[in-house]
Amino acid sequence: MKYNFDEIIERQGTDCLKYDKREEFFGTNDILPMWIADMDFRAPECVYKSLHQRVEHGIYGYTFISPAWKPAIIDWNKRRYGWDIKEEEIGFVAGIVPAISFIIQCFSNEGDGILIQPPVYHPYFHVPEGLNRRVVTNPLQLQQGEYKIDFEDFENKIKECRIFLFCHPHNPGGQVWEEDTLRRIADICHKHNVLVVSDEIHCDMTLKGYKHIPFASIGENAAQNSITLMAASKTFNIAGLKSSYHIIPNENIRQSYNDYLSKGELNFASLFATEAVAAAYNQGEEWLQQMLEYVEDNIDFMQNYLKENTPRLTMIRPQASYLVFIDARALNLTQKQLIDFFVKEAKVGLNDGESFGKEGSGFMRMNVGCPRATLKEALDRIKRAYDKL
Repeated sequence: MKYNFDEIIERQGTDCLKYDKREEFFGTNDILPMWIADMDFRAPECVYKSLHQRVEHGIYGYTFISPAWKPAIIDWNKRRYGWDIKEEEIGFVAGIVPAISFIIQCFSNEGDGILIQPPVYHPYFHVPEGLNRRVVTNPLQLQQGEYKIDFEDFENKIKECRIFLFCHPHNPGGQVWEEDTLRRIADICHKHNVLVVSDEIHCDMTLKGYKHIPFASIGENAAQNSITLMAASKTFNIAGLKSSYHIIPNENIRQSYNDYLSKGELNFASLFATEAVAAAYNQGEEWLQQMLEYVEDNIDFMQNYLKENTPRLTMIRPQASYLVFIDARALNLTQKQLIDFFVKEAKVGLNDGESFGKEGSGFMRMNVGCPRATLKEALDRIKRAYDKL
């Protein structure tokens, strides 16, 4: 490989949430953190070269969005997904979760229903609840290692909602949704006039044998009734730069949302955010491909390790991303006991499966976007604790 993903980079002491907040989140500093969804890999050289160039200028005054930003997004989506989007359809927002909050406030009222599909990324619960909306759940069905949608329940529930928060690809399960599934969602939501918010932050992280299809690209029912949220943050490990974007083909929806953002000046980008994204999209594809190969090897390593050493721990093999949902139900522990097992016995910090909804009970989420040595150390710690059970 051209890039060294085996390099151990010291992150402690860099105001790093993953490492420097261990005691706050886990009650101890002696755990190996394998939780929050960023990687322990250095961003591609093209990104920090573009940032260095701006830093060295020495003046960081008011700026507008880099003229290279929108063309880079358009070219990236055309190149990778065959999706034709227009400059006017793209807008900046400083994070996917803030975008979800703004959309809910713009397109729904207090008391309205927001449909989600647990187990799912925990802000899908917390953001609507914090805005006094009703969270309506269409639980996913785990069948032979893949999540499926119960469409009868989906259509029944969607009738009482204004917005559907769609995790595409899915987090924490790593599911890459197929075209037939996307079409059924589009048709049902169009029929009942429910806005689809398609969170596609993990879309660039699909693994071998899988292909991401942007929701809005499948037809007019989808394009004219959706807001797509994307970012380079997971892809190139630049979440700290707070650079995300929306794509909205429907002119009326786009105008309403842009007006909402403009009133609070919520669509202004920092000097560094759009520069880094343009550099990553224009020059970082080789780095991305090699990173994904390394992550897939990590997933293979973990799957084989669990099978050979801790057979009562299995995993849902992700089809996208570096997040692995560990199935620990065979340990027959309560969720509190399961958390204690990983934190207090194994000394490994993972995400609590129940944070993704009650459907995540018995599961834990592990981040394998790290050097192989770090992953092996985490698995060895888990094995030692497992052997004591």
